[in-house]
Amino acid sequence: MSELPDWLRPLVEAVAPSTAGDYLRSVPTPPAGGGRRSAVLILLGDGPAGPDVLLIQRADQLRKHAGQPAFPGGATDPGDGGPVGTALRESVEEVGLDPAGVRVVALLPELFLPPTGFLVTPVLAWWHTPAPVGVVDRGEVARVERVPVAELVDPANRCLVRGPSGYAGPAFTVRGMVVWGFTAAVLDRLLELAGWDRPWDSTDVRELPRRAADLAVRGVRSVHPEPADPDDGPAAEDVLPADDHVAGAVGHTEAPGTVQ
Repeated sequence: MSELPDWLRPLVEAVAPSTAGDYLRSVPTPPAGGGRRSAVLILLGDGPAGPDVLLIQRADQLRKHAGQPAFPGGATDPGDGGPVGTALRESVEEVGLDPAGVRVVALLPELFLPPTGFLVTPVLAWWHTPAPVGVVDRGEVARVERVPVAELVDPANRCLVRGPSGYAGPAFTVRGMVVWGFTAAVLDRLLELAGWDRPWDSTDVRELPRRAADLAVRGVRSVHPEPADPDDGPAAEDVLPADDHVAGAVGHTEAPGTVQ
């Protein structure tokens, strides 16, 4: 713990094993036999504008999760050795992350996402030695962004978004993206636990932009009734109905080369 920056310690302490079970207040219970395991990397580092988190935006042409902002991550492969291996491998494949510069600080409890049947483990990590990252395969990832925490907690960038399913949940309007659903739900709770959040207008309910809604609906139709694609991870159409959270994003095809 002594090596962590002061700003990160409250969050790591808040998600310690004794308290982590409540980091999202209520989530669906997986069926007997569980679901398809996956992991995402919640990577926090010191950026030019202060602490930031690494987000990607998936390519519009994907059959599922098209155009959606998300944490790097995806489905577990047999050789991963667990959620940490999955989260790091996927981050290498998606953004060219150097794992040597990353220290995993916590594994958050698995979350079951009913629409796609994923059991996803969020892996919280500190980017102690940041290196350039960027789009590796434009067929899968459209953008890579280091989003400052200051932008996420700015009340002007906060609202509720109502997705195609009718649920409305916390959202962030940052860097030309609407981050909502699974990714936004996790971010919202972690910002609160870390003590970084600021009061915002929770009566500001907006409809998901048409293009993003169309992409999300297309993703749901691609998932049902077929089983989830083993190469896909949690994203837009995944729902946390107990908390009225849905996930998704604005479609965006611009792809900057690298971010520092």
